Amino acid sequence: MSHEFSPDARSALFRHVSADKAALYRAVMEAFAAAKRQFRLHLRPDEVYALAQWEGAPPAAEEVQQALAQLVAWGNLRAQPDTARVSTLEDFYRARFLYSLSAGGEAVESALETFHKALGQRGELQSVALEDLAQRLAALRALAAEPQLDAGKAHGLLRDLVHVFSGLADNAQAFMASLARAIDLQRTDAALLMAYKTRLIDYLERFIGELVTRSARISESIAALAAHAERLLAAVAEREARDAAPDGASTEDSAVVERLRAWRERWAGLAGWFVGTDRAPAQSELLRSRARGAIPQLLAAIAALNERRSGRSDRSADFRVLARWFADTACDAEASRLARAAFALHPARHLSLAVAERDVPATTPWADAPAVEVSARLRERGVLAPRGTPPRVRDRSRERALLAERMRQEHAQVQAARAKLVGRGAARLSQLAQLDRHEFRLFLSLLGEALAAQTDPERPVERTTADGLLRVRLEPLGADTHAHIDSELGRFAGRDHAIRIGAVADEAR
Repeated sequence: MSHEFSPDARSALFRHVSADKAALYRAVMEAFAAAKRQFRLHLRPDEVYALAQWEGAPPAAEEVQQALAQLVAWGNLRAQPDTARVSTLEDFYRARFLYSLSAGGEAVESALETFHKALGQRGELQSVALEDLAQRLAALRALAAEPQLDAGKAHGLLRDLVHVFSGLADNAQAFMASLARAIDLQRTDAALLMAYKTRLIDYLERFIGELVTRSARISESIAALAAHAERLLAAVAEREARDAAPDGASTEDSAVVERLRAWRERWAGLAGWFVGTDRAPAQSELLRSRARGAIPQLLAAIAALNERRSGRSDRSADFRVLARWFADTACDAEASRLARAAFALHPARHLSLAVAERDVPATTPWADAPAVEVSARLRERGVLAPRGTPPRVRDRSRERALLAERMRQEHAQVQAARAKLVGRGAARLSQLAQLDRHEFRLFLSLLGEALAAQTDPERPVERTTADGLLRVRLEPLGADTHAHIDSELGRFAGRDHAIRIGAVADEAR
């Protein structure tokens, strides 16, 4: 290993980032990076001085010369004698150099550029990526249907799928993580918040619409490819294993197994993102709910800002006004009077103290009211134990029995509602006809959980309730069908569906 790439030399390449004159060094290095992009081989000191973007006032030419020499010592730059401008013998003997990026300096600039891009990159919701995923899955379906599988085409499509899907997932995660912080940062400026609100709501609505439309198509393609997935992944793994470097500890078969395991994990991640299960909903559904939840969050920030602008004062504003009142007082007596009124420093009667005259009205000024004797024990310890025996413990068995009876009645009502709706097999909503208030509330909660998991209004949906006790299957009937259910709370009407509600425990048996 050469000295140029030794550990000490590598660490020295980054010294200019944290040195005392880091801004000067970075301006010089950025000038060389710009010259590299313009295909300029080297720079003279005066060219560096003219090309660099200085922060504040430009430094002296001697400082730039010293910075160049130091960067050469650290290994970021290379220096070679400059003889092109020599016109006299004195110029020939004077030290003149041409500077260019060294291999290590070029690597450091590339690393810093990547670092700044990654640090400043904002997450985004990629609607175009959803379209790309749908197109590549459709192409993969057509390829899988062919009698002779083209492993090269399958490999290319799967690599594109992984690349597009990784970008979609990473950007969506970064966007949702930074969304709340972005809303909090915009709270302080009304104009920025209103403009940000309009752009964000349009952005979220557009993505949510695309997500709903594309997710159904993508999940359908993934379900259709489930029967061919193993054959596709095995062909791709075998193709990749051909390029595996020979190793004494592994064989070609083990390379195929290792790559097949990696491709299975990628495919499972893609499927889990768009196809949910009873145990875990699809990640696309969670993303949609998070995106929809950001809109009320933004509206709440706007409401808080409007309340602040409508004249409602907060505690800090009250204290600022009070401070101005104190500054306007003419004397210490007025300031003391204002302090007593503002902070309630007037004496107050304790409810347990004995007052000589109980019929003194509350509107009586304290100066005219009779004196109240305060016990020395109350002054010293802050409490006053009343004389005599302590009060008896109140018997609350009657109240407990009443609460227990109400809980028993509510439980019986819920069980009766479940008995009417659960275990009756598949039925149409129009056949439910009449429900009491308890049955109707249970029906609405079950229907809401099923519809929340539905991605396509034309496809059936099956969902286990949040408590894990019931399983609901909802299947839409014809678009021209109609059903209505009458209850004590009103009439529920809409498109007719076939509904089946069963107990999870009964299905397990």
